[in-house]
Amino acid sequence: MGFLDFIFGAKKRQVQEYLDRGAVILDVRSQREWDNGHIENAKHIPLDDLQNHVSELKQMNKSFIVCCESGVRSSEAAEYLSLHNIDATNGGGWINLKKKL
Repeated sequence: MGFLDFIFGAKKRQVQEYLDRGAVILDVRSQREWDNGHIENAKHIPLDDLQNHVSELKQMNKSFIVCCESGVRSSEAAEYLSLHNIDATNGGGWINLKKKL
């Protein structure tokens, strides 16, 4: 197993662990990106609007796998949610995440 396999394999295992716990997929892309395709049953909250939904997400009492187009915004969102005591992990780009599902 190479270094990249180790890193990306760990990410895949983490995503699977979250799915096994009943995590919700949270897509933080823009409305236009979402309208062009998304993961079925994912929750959509654009990153720019995330701060307005912290209470709503806390009330769901769930873990979240956050995705976007490439993984940059989802990383930022997962970190933001974690700072607000919401269990979240970066699922990366939505297309790659969809393939893992």
